[in-house]
Amino acid sequence: MLNLVTLAFMMKKEYFNVNNFNEENTNVNINDEKGLNRRRFMGGLAAATAFTIVPRKVLGGPSYQAPSDTLNIAAIGIGGMGQNNIKEMETENIVALCDVDWTLSAPVFEKYPNARRYKDFRVMLENQKDIDAVIIATPDHTHAIATMAAMQLGKHVYTQKPLTHTVYEARLLAETAAKLNVVTQMGNQGHSAEEIRLESEWLQDGCIGAVHEVHVWTDRPVWPQGIYVRMEKMELPSGLDWDMWIGPSRFHVYNKIYHPFNWRGWWDFGTGALGDMGCHMIDHPFTALKLKYPTSVSASFAMDFKDDNVWEKLPLSETFPRASIVTYNFPERDGLPPVKLVWYDGGLQPSRPAELEPGRRMPINGQLYVGEKGKLLSGDGMTRLIPESFMRTYTVPAKTIPRIETTHEQNFIEAIKHNKPSSAPFSYAGPLTETVLLGNVALKFPYESLEFDPVALEIKGKPEATATLKMEYRSGYTLN
Repeated sequence: MLNLVTLAFMMKKEYFNVNNFNEENTNVNINDEKGLNRRRFMGGLAAATAFTIVPRKVLGGPSYQAPSDTLNIAAIGIGGMGQNNIKEMETENIVALCDVDWTLSAPVFEKYPNARRYKDFRVMLENQKDIDAVIIATPDHTHAIATMAAMQLGKHVYTQKPLTHTVYEARLLAETAAKLNVVTQMGNQGHSAEEIRLESEWLQDGCIGAVHEVHVWTDRPVWPQGIYVRMEKMELPSGLDWDMWIGPSRFHVYNKIYHPFNWRGWWDFGTGALGDMGCHMIDHPFTALKLKYPTSVSASFAMDFKDDNVWEKLPLSETFPRASIVTYNFPERDGLPPVKLVWYDGGLQPSRPAELEPGRRMPINGQLYVGEKGKLLSGDGMTRLIPESFMRTYTVPAKTIPRIETTHEQNFIEAIKHNKPSSAPFSYAGPLTETVLLGNVALKFPYESLEFDPVALEIKGKPEATATLKMEYRSGYTLN
């Protein structure tokens, strides 16, 4: 079988006599047996190409990507984080853009003028058959509906964190992705980064011994929370389809406190500080300590009330509290001991460890692992054993966990093209999201210990808490 190497050799040594080429004689006698005989050359070329597939990169250069190798990407929710995800996938063909606010999304529409524009993702998915993969970066309450619709049509899906708005939705999306065998990725970019791999390697190396306690914290929220009244109606901005923005959730009249960013703090649309950052921060111990479902969860939070009717007002809260602490208890698994994980938000943090030297500050967003032999502090781009003297004596283990040499989004693209698992597929992201959102369930029943049954998908002995694992959808939206 002839190949390109053979063909090149033929052209240089047999069919093309370099001795006939010099500065004084640049004409080749095509009738000369030692020169270039066109008939013989074309015959050799035909023979070579008849049995050889020429790599596209050879034809178009090392950075060339043939149209047949290019995915058709659509995006739902492009005015916020979605536009960043699209930018990271610009190696592909952006064919469709969907957003309910065309004024906010105008710069993105202009950047990709060849992409078809939609306001209703259902119309986009039904009408545009050329879509291979979909980015979903809507507010949290629409994640599951849009993701399920795309998967059921056989589309690969990249969905922003948290994967869903409720625990049940996360379970269903993970199960559906497995059945349909589509490539999936949750947008917790840190799962493709170096820090989470270092923590895992060090902890599995036994750097601090068996870990029995973890503290995780964030400076979020950076949006309004602790609001106990509904907002009044405001004039609707031009270009915004508010009914479609509400989507599957219960209706609220338009107010700028909801859109375009502050929806995160509202129960009906967002998942609070825990939902926003938990899939980033809890992701670290979830991976390093091989966690899955907690056996119990409890919560407390900062109160803003000035009177004694706190328990009557709690069910009426429209937003998440300004600050909270959530405690998860995980069972033994794979020979590892039980673990207590404590989450803090709203600027709260665990007590400063005595091992942290004066003059060194705690990370603004971080993790503190407490083991039998010491402590590991991570966050804000730092991973260190404390005290520093402990770090200096530790022999860092070899890097055994494969690194991802590209972006989280490009990892998703590569997974599709090469039919391999992505960094954070729904099989992993689903249980992580369930765990994170169980903390929000606990916030609705503060100062109680809720026992979680992951098989039955219920809160044991508390049907009113089990009911909050799901949400009711408005007419026109289903999850099936």
